[in-house]
Amino acid sequence: MRKVLLASSMLIAGWGAPVAAQDAGNTGIRDIIVTAQRKSESTQKAGIAIAVLSGDQLLQKGLSSANDLGKAVPALNVQAGGGPLTSFFVRGVGNFTVNGYSDPAVAFAYDGVYMGRATSTSGMFYDLERLEVLKGPQGTLYGRNATAGAINAIPAKPKIGEWSGNASAYYGNYNAFGLQGAINAPIGEHGALRLAGNVVSHDGYMSDGTSDEKNQALRGQMLAELTPELTVRVGADWSHTGGKGPGASYAGAYAYNRASGVYSFVPSGLSVDTGLYSPASQAYRQTLFLGATGRNAAPLDDTAYQNNSFYGTNAEVTWKSGIGTFTLLPAWRHSQLDSRFGNPGFVGWIREKDDQISLEARLATKRVSIFEAILGGYYFDETVNGNYTFAQQQLNAYQAFTSKTKSYAAFGRLTAHLSERFRLIGGLRFTHDAKRFDGQADVFIDSCTVRVAGRPSCPTAPLLPVTASYTDLTAPFTIAPAGGAAPIGATGAVLVHAQTPVHASLPKSKATWRAGVEFDVTPRSLLYATVETGYRSGGFSLSAGYETFQPEYLTAYTIGSKNRFWNNRVQLNLEAFYWDYTNQQVNHSGIDLNGNQGQFTQNVGNSKIKGVEADLQLKATHTTLFSANIQYLDSKYGSYTYSVPVGANPPITGCAYALNPANAALYTINCSGKPGYQSPRWTANLGLEQTLPLGRYNLVAAVDTQYKTSRYIAFDFLPEELIGATWTTNAELRLSPKEGRWSLAGYVRNIEGTRIPVNAPTYPAASSLNYITSAPRTFGVRAGVKF
Repeated sequence: MRKVLLASSMLIAGWGAPVAAQDAGNTGIRDIIVTAQRKSESTQKAGIAIAVLSGDQLLQKGLSSANDLGKAVPALNVQAGGGPLTSFFVRGVGNFTVNGYSDPAVAFAYDGVYMGRATSTSGMFYDLERLEVLKGPQGTLYGRNATAGAINAIPAKPKIGEWSGNASAYYGNYNAFGLQGAINAPIGEHGALRLAGNVVSHDGYMSDGTSDEKNQALRGQMLAELTPELTVRVGADWSHTGGKGPGASYAGAYAYNRASGVYSFVPSGLSVDTGLYSPASQAYRQTLFLGATGRNAAPLDDTAYQNNSFYGTNAEVTWKSGIGTFTLLPAWRHSQLDSRFGNPGFVGWIREKDDQISLEARLATKRVSIFEAILGGYYFDETVNGNYTFAQQQLNAYQAFTSKTKSYAAFGRLTAHLSERFRLIGGLRFTHDAKRFDGQADVFIDSCTVRVAGRPSCPTAPLLPVTASYTDLTAPFTIAPAGGAAPIGATGAVLVHAQTPVHASLPKSKATWRAGVEFDVTPRSLLYATVETGYRSGGFSLSAGYETFQPEYLTAYTIGSKNRFWNNRVQLNLEAFYWDYTNQQVNHSGIDLNGNQGQFTQNVGNSKIKGVEADLQLKATHTTLFSANIQYLDSKYGSYTYSVPVGANPPITGCAYALNPANAALYTINCSGKPGYQSPRWTANLGLEQTLPLGRYNLVAAVDTQYKTSRYIAFDFLPEELIGATWTTNAELRLSPKEGRWSLAGYVRNIEGTRIPVNAPTYPAASSLNYITSAPRTFGVRAGVKF
């Protein structure tokens, strides 16, 4: 009994595992302690929209990277991009590309530290205490504002006075191998050290060896109780991502019929696991016509690789005083990216260095009369130096830039306990972002000047190679000054040089707020309602006419209920939400106002997002656990328009378009009324876990499945970007002694074997469409030990 009480007190202090002791008889549903509101509390007592995964759940579900999270959280969709780029969507709010000069819509934090670049989430998913996914804008308590939500990765912390550790390993098809472990050692009577490591590897899921995984990571933490009131914890981490990175397949291309003025989609005939570098794909690629150059494409340069390293140090200083608990969080992070990929149908080469420092200070006051408060300040300083090459054969874009962000914020949250069961909550945050961008894009277009039957025809024109800089282009290419053109031998083609320098600042100050009410209907039933605002700051693009874009805003209205019934054996949580999303940012490829192809972000309009989410856990017997999480989502764009320059052919889009009456050089594309992308109407996660006692051992059989209705996975709203309803099912059989010291399991994931498209990048030069897909069926064995 004493051990149980001690464990419970450690949980409340935030030192223990995320799962608290169960109720008497070990038959109830476990409580999970979170710190999403900057204090330790049970998820059932927190009036917020949150999903939580424990470290054991992450391990059992095989979630080793950010790309896997959407399998476990219905409100979350994760989209792999080119190379190290990963985009998160919560209830349809997110962004397709997160580069060095735009901010993510979903804030990712490791150990309480906001990470400015989504690429830095690599190597975090091991030896975690828990993972928290917050749904909706985080406008008051978190380091940087975000419109869609936040993901918090909380590492397991050192434990004072304890020698302990764990290790687990798995092996599966595609030569999949994983090994992770941790050891906790006491340092005297008032200190502890925890060391953890992780290695993950599997061969490529695509026929050309892409969509592989080669990750290594190390983490060290030291905790010291300097006095009964003062605790200091310091940590350092390193991770490396290698391999070839995500791969893609050619879905097909769009052919324009000038007589009818209509595009038709011609499928490639290739399977979704036929990688871009495979012989079949290279042969197909050579049938694609590059309109500006007047010849067919050449084989793709097969040089895909990732060589990305991430480093960080952070500390947490906690001082308990007479007025409350003061917490200080200093941190530094560094990333170095070197990645070449071909996912869009052309070669992207990202070389980038990111440095950030941050400092957060906050005070959680003790309750005074009916009031308790959290007060704090935050500072964030980030510098990104990037050199990008986007080599499309008929066009090469070279970008060199420095992006700097300094952000200052003051925040507070006040809770008024009007009675022991009724609380009013108010929060306010004032943020000032100062952004500076200095960069230049040099774009070279291999343009044919010869016309045959009204169509460019330069069959002998050489195509542009992949180079780190345009100064590396050699004969037969001659570099003309910006705005000029030089002949490419006697081929009839010329090399056009366009240049877009951008030197701009974007200062922005914004106050965001939260208002809420909580009522304890019974000791195990909470009713809550909140209104919260958030914004995502503006940014920059290296494209003429789109050099800057403005912030986007979201106001979220939520009403929910969290309940436990039947002697703590039934948990039913319900939530209804309405999000008002304005000045939405959309990043996409397109033609800039100088007629050059580029990647830029526009503010396109607003949308309304509403829905209901229900989460049920049923401990039918002490050996049977059933779970169901179901979300209904109604996302629709009320106003969604943007402009593109008029070209030789009309734009390829599933939306209505027309010439702009005020400017005949522009088309206005109108996607108003379309559903939000990455927004399936229904998402359901269902699970069943059955424990079979076998003497001194337990045999656990578990199965779970995720269902999603149709959804668009790209912003063009093309029929080929609409993915039909899908099921993905997993199963596991696990044997362990009742005291849980070791385990042995066999698993299979994606039993259906369906490769589901999750992203549809385009190759505009050839009017082609590619698919990036989910993993195929995988299976293997896993063993673990705790000591």
